[in-house]
Amino acid sequence: MIAAAAVAFLAACGPSQSESSAEAMSMDEGMQEEQMQEAVYVPQFTANGELRLPSEALWRFWPQIGTPLTPNALNGGEAAFPEFHQVYIDPVSWEHWKATGEFRDGTVLAKELVSVLSTDAMEDGSTRQVSGRGYFMDDFVGFEIAYKSAEHFPDDPGNWAYFTFGHHPPPYASATSPMPLEACSSCHQVNADDDFVFTQFYPLLRAGKGPGM
Repeated sequence: MIAAAAVAFLAACGPSQSESSAEAMSMDEGMQEEQMQEAVYVPQFTANGELRLPSEALWRFWPQIGTPLTPNALNGGEAAFPEFHQVYIDPVSWEHWKATGEFRDGTVLAKELVSVLSTDAMEDGSTRQVSGRGYFMDDFVGFEIAYKSAEHFPDDPGNWAYFTFGHHPPPYASATSPMPLEACSSCHQVNADDDFVFTQFYPLLRAGKGPGM
């Protein structure tokens, strides 16, 4: 009876072994995710200078700074960037930006392209969904990287280079060369508010920069 009472007491006052294991696994996964977010991502290149496609696990949980959209239907059917552009910044550069208001050497911006839902679209490209009429995400259709590096791109404006791994559904190219300067850099140089980055479209960056910076 004493043994039975002890078992009953333990069951009532503490988690079971399976519950403890599940909790420990959850904590471990949380720590791994936190460490992954804090780790410095250093882009990797092939022997012939192509940027390797980073694992989704490296950037998926980075701070998302904005999602611009310029759909085809509002641009004569020929928008240069007709998809949603989900843009992320690596955590180390995000912290540096908040502290200094500048993009550090080594900054990486990841851009995930997502198509606009077009089923039963109206003349302006919008659709009517449960939340109302608007523009809604559909499928992943591309991935890009912008990388600021004086070591790798000493002669490029601002030391920025731009990489496109494909404007199509996954899988994407395993590695790719920088885009020509006239394809990206010239537009960024003329139109971007801060160091070739369109911070005017990214409220998180504007807020993080802080007053007076």
